[in-house]
Amino acid sequence: MRTVKLQFQTSADGYISGPGGEMDWMTMPWSADMEDHVGGLWKDVDTIVLGRKLAETFIPAWESRPEGETDETVDQMVNTPKVVFSRTLKESPWDNATIAAGSLAETMAGLKAAEGGDIMVSGGGTLAQQLIAEGLIDEIHLFANPVSLGGGLPVFPTGARHEFTLARSHAFECGVAGLTYLPRKS
Repeated sequence: MRTVKLQFQTSADGYISGPGGEMDWMTMPWSADMEDHVGGLWKDVDTIVLGRKLAETFIPAWESRPEGETDETVDQMVNTPKVVFSRTLKESPWDNATIAAGSLAETMAGLKAAEGGDIMVSGGGTLAQQLIAEGLIDEIHLFANPVSLGGGLPVFPTGARHEFTLARSHAFECGVAGLTYLPRKS
């Protein structure tokens, strides 16, 4: 069975974007040890899951081959098949992406049961919260940046308790703390 991973940069107080949607607080550039760690997370990934709003910026950004990224990273982001959850799109406007409009649980169960490598959920925030709430994530990889935002879009859904086991933690040279959580199964 394939592993569903979620990876997010967060603030120290658990937000993935600020009160106005800002993301200028992320530590950049990453240190070599963090780049190596993230590269290891993506090593066995052969499917990327996105929400529509994020896909609208994520896919074109990688297809533009952004400066400062290695050819290997850009090729992986562009060439890896993507599944985009959308209630509004009927067909994909992007190459190498399919639209998933059905049940979140059924679609993710189908992806997990299919042959292949790991599945990386890259966001957006609403989709990630739904996946966490429904217990559809196997590993949560958070990269806590040394900044407090005081509000914004939280990583975790509000209004419900979710318990995790800390599997690994690492302090990267750039000041970011890597935290890997495994959801506790009831």
